Amino acid sequence: MARVFVYGTLKKGQPNYKHMINTAKGIAKYQGRGRTVEKYPLVIAGKYNIPYMLNIPGTGHHIAGEIYAVDDQMLRFLDEFEGCPDMYQRTTMRIEVVEWEGKSGTAEVRPASSGVMECFVYNTSTYQPEWVQLPYHDHYDSSGTHGLSYVLRENR
Repeated sequence: MARVFVYGTLKKGQPNYKHMINTAKGIAKYQGRGRTVEKYPLVIAGKYNIPYMLNIPGTGHHIAGEIYAVDDQMLRFLDEFEGCPDMYQRTTMRIEVVEWEGKSGTAEVRPASSGVMECFVYNTSTYQPEWVQLPYHDHYDSSGTHGLSYVLRENR
């Protein structure tokens, strides 16, 4: 099982969470909440109001999200869903655990005593230059006060 940190539409209560609980796509076990150790810009961009974490470490905010343990099948689905490697790139980041619910007692999935773990994150280095000027968020909610509701793929 690999660890994946999601910060956008794949979180609980967000428009694409249905994919995380669809076992036909693989297994994704919710482990807890976390946030990036380093700061990154999280922007909502494009005509479909898609959340993007720009790969500019040290700029922006500590981004809040959820940590999942996923099997190889789900990881392959997520790579395809996220348009990896063209739209997003799957990179490894250090994530600070804020709240842990992981049921497994194995050291492989339990956070280190420091409360920091390595997780795969879908962020992007292939963004439009003007996105750097957009407002930076510390978390994502499709129905947040920003007024930029995500447009589902089936509605595009």
